[in-house]
Amino acid sequence: MANKQGSRGSGRGFASMDPQRQREIASQGGRAAHASGNAHEFTSEEARAAGARSHSRQQQQGNANRQQSGNRQQQQQQPGNERTTRPQTSGNKKQQQQ
Repeated sequence: MANKQGSRGSGRGFASMDPQRQREIASQGGRAAHASGNAHEFTSEEARAAGARSHSRQQQQGNANRQQSGNRQQQQQQPGNERTTRPQTSGNKKQQQQ
């Protein structure tokens, strides 16, 4: 069966729609949510608090990642933790024997 939408999959569902039609449907949903009182609107104080929480988490995660990286470097520097590698071979075994 030929697809009328070009390369947009099976031609069914929201994702296969024209982008303009997707915007129209999403806009209708947003208006309905606000009209029924289900949509949450952040106050500037709520938005500021949410941003502060997000940034503090990102900073904590960054510090934790740096600590883990430092621990790995210390472990690698301790005696007995040298990495061993297999010798690299090049070419075919038959060529090496000749």
